[in-house]
Amino acid sequence: MLILTRRPGESLYLGDNIKLKVLSVQGRQIKLGLDVPEDMTVYREEVYLKIKEENRLALEASQQDLLAAVSLWQRK
Repeated sequence: MLILTRRPGESLYLGDNIKLKVLSVQGRQIKLGLDVPEDMTVYREEVYLKIKEENRLALEASQQDLLAAVSLWQRK
């Protein structure tokens, strides 16, 4: 993990088109501003992990459905 120190008002770039700016620091809370391309999706970590889990479960169900369909097909 890369660790950088920035003060409020300072920024950094991720690649050429993502700008991250520290807006404020209050106690243990930091406000960040992100300038990202319009077509890029940004998720909070807990939301991203939930989406990944839901996708994994959907894929498992899909594979089980496919196996059941193959089983039915072979009976004919």
